[in-house]
Amino acid sequence: MNMTHYMELLAVNQPWNLIIFMAIPVILAETLAITELYLLFTRKFDGAVYYLNRFAGIAVGIYFVGIIIYIMTNAVVPITKAGEWGTVIDVIAVGTYLIAGLPLIWIALQEMGLVNKALDQIAKLKIHATCVALFLVFGHIAMIAGMLDPSILGYKGASAHQMSSSSDSHEYCNPEEHEKMMKQHQKMMGNMPSHQMPMNSGQMPQQMKNGQMPMNNQGHNH
Repeated sequence: MNMTHYMELLAVNQPWNLIIFMAIPVILAETLAITELYLLFTRKFDGAVYYLNRFAGIAVGIYFVGIIIYIMTNAVVPITKAGEWGTVIDVIAVGTYLIAGLPLIWIALQEMGLVNKALDQIAKLKIHATCVALFLVFGHIAMIAGMLDPSILGYKGASAHQMSSSSDSHEYCNPEEHEKMMKQHQKMMGNMPSHQMPMNSGQMPQQMKNGQMPMNNQGHNH
């Protein structure tokens, strides 16, 4: 089974890649989503939950900036230049994962006062909820596409290419050349002196045919 680059990223360097690219951003985003619901129902904007919501929003946004820069420079650009994308499935998996981080970055910008300055607290909270919803949608698309096998759309991985090249490397056996080699071998065997001829595996030595066993160095029969 072939894997998308999304799954390869999570599978290699265990467990660190899984923690860095999945566990930490998901935990921060889930914390943001849970506290978001609490604030929408209670409208308490001065307690611990409110500050936890702000911290999670800023932290996950900044964190995703680092993830996007890393994946773009170390995966997307090199893979695109080499033409190694595993069909549109691979592109969707990686692309939607990166897109999922953009709404969280917008939340961080809002919490740091860089955007939406004129909005009141309720309006900002609605934008929070919308951005979290977008993250969940794109994040789940990335996971679903990432778990698919690109070969269902005709992608052939490195193993298939190696098998193909290996089968192509076998030399073709020409029947005429084979027959010529056999005749040369028979001719050589026919010119060989009788005492050098190899013994046929189906024949027994003359002494054994006569019921005599070979003698040892002292001339005694065994």
